[in-house]
Amino acid sequence: MQKVTQLCKRKSASFTPLAVLCAAIFSQPSFAGSWQQNVSIGGFNNVHIYTPDTQSSIGNGHSLMLVLHGCVQPINNYLTANLEDAAEAHGMVIAVPDAMNKAGYSCWSYWQGAINRSSGDYKNLINLANALSSDAARNIDPKQVYIAGLSSGAAMAAQTACVAPDVFAGVAPSAGPTIGTSSSGAISTCETVSENTFVSRCESYAGSYKDDFATQIAVIGHGTADTTVNTCYNQQNADGFAALYGVNQLSGTTTISDDATRTAEQSLWQDNRVAMLWFNNLDHSWSGGQGASGDYVAANSINFATYLGEYFAANNKRVDRNAGPEISNLTATDSNNQLTITGSAVDPEGNVTNVDINVYSLAGGAASLIESLNVQVDANNTFSGVTSALSDGLYEVRVSATDNESKQGDEANLTVRVGPEPAATVPLLSDTAASVNGQCATVTGTVIDNNQNLSTVVVSFSNGDVTATVNGLEYFAEQCNLAGGNNSAVITATDDTALTSTDSISFVIDAGVTGDYNLHINEGHISWGEGYSACYLAFRTYRSELGYRLLARRNNPRFVSY
Repeated sequence: MQKVTQLCKRKSASFTPLAVLCAAIFSQPSFAGSWQQNVSIGGFNNVHIYTPDTQSSIGNGHSLMLVLHGCVQPINNYLTANLEDAAEAHGMVIAVPDAMNKAGYSCWSYWQGAINRSSGDYKNLINLANALSSDAARNIDPKQVYIAGLSSGAAMAAQTACVAPDVFAGVAPSAGPTIGTSSSGAISTCETVSENTFVSRCESYAGSYKDDFATQIAVIGHGTADTTVNTCYNQQNADGFAALYGVNQLSGTTTISDDATRTAEQSLWQDNRVAMLWFNNLDHSWSGGQGASGDYVAANSINFATYLGEYFAANNKRVDRNAGPEISNLTATDSNNQLTITGSAVDPEGNVTNVDINVYSLAGGAASLIESLNVQVDANNTFSGVTSALSDGLYEVRVSATDNESKQGDEANLTVRVGPEPAATVPLLSDTAASVNGQCATVTGTVIDNNQNLSTVVVSFSNGDVTATVNGLEYFAEQCNLAGGNNSAVITATDDTALTSTDSISFVIDAGVTGDYNLHINEGHISWGEGYSACYLAFRTYRSELGYRLLARRNNPRFVSY
């Protein structure tokens, strides 16, 4: 896709800050480590989104948590609630949407209208989660999508998790009424909801998706000093989700603390399906931890978002945590032109059912499978296999193991010679390829040194040389800031005796197109409604705002305003 720069540049040749700001909007997205504010996405007009530099410790990519505001609480308050600390600590994208269908006091209207996937903000929240999860630039694992909220946002989060248990792997209402209660129940009065009623309501909201409750988890929280929403809802909500999941509460409590003054009491249910927190000394506020501020955001208890990041990562039931068996101590020994291959295979979660050994000939600079063995491990988790008689030459041995859940682990490999070493020969390059991402290119390929004395593989790009990383027989090298248009790279493999061989690869870099808004409209990159006019509306008062934006950016490196 062509990158648009200087999108809202005036038709004259003059250079303005407005042109630069608008160019940032329509250039290739770069979200890591920053807030995007007031993004229109998923049916919401204003969503604050933080995308971290880190990745989730489980699954693939980032996790995602939607955080829903309370009544009379602007979403800007969550910019000072330490959410970015939780995001970075746990590789979690955090999105804070401003409710579209608000009821009195700017509440989420959880007590009004139909509660289903196609109505109101339930539809919008599902669309928001799916839109963010499908955005490749954010790299979100759809198995790690969660929803949390405060007060009316807590009730809305709980009901949305009931509506779409297939989308939300975890839910975390804080200081919120129980699902299906009235607006009156949010102010002091406790509306009793039995466990059976909770389950019946939640399953009716889910409809045909109710089977997904089998892998959903819940965290319920409430401040001990809350005088706005009745604290009865804490245990009631926890018991309701526990009944929904079919788990029993465990005995005892544990104190969770950020420091000596910021603590919470934790109760758990079987298999960590449900956790309940009492935030000590917290009033009717989001528990933000030390340094948090804002209306209905408090600093005198733990950082709830950080707790959730850790709890969800530790207990998510949808991510495949089985990495498969690990191969170690791999050896291959030549005896009378036969290879004896040994090693260890251990599965941390279960047991190893079999070990696959594949032997490849590297003659001619290409790997060719010539023999496969299937062996078992002994009581000490070691394995051994012997090949048939092999011709003199260089071979690669690749070994993987499978566990009792049919999960295959990562492959281990080594190269070994059968017979005497030949005369010195140059390293052989093959399978050369290049992939492009923006103005970066990655060159990969295979390098085989028949004498097993490879020294370096260097990839020469138009703007400099890069020493490639070599892993087994594979190599790769990346270079950025390449000029637009036709490019090429030369790969040079050198061994310890200074013998060399070369290969080359061509590729095209799309560096984008620079021009005023008329050019980009004519090229079809933008339209009036979604390009120039949107940019104008966003920055028409830039002269009065620019000083503030630059000052905010200087004082807070994470400040990003669009």
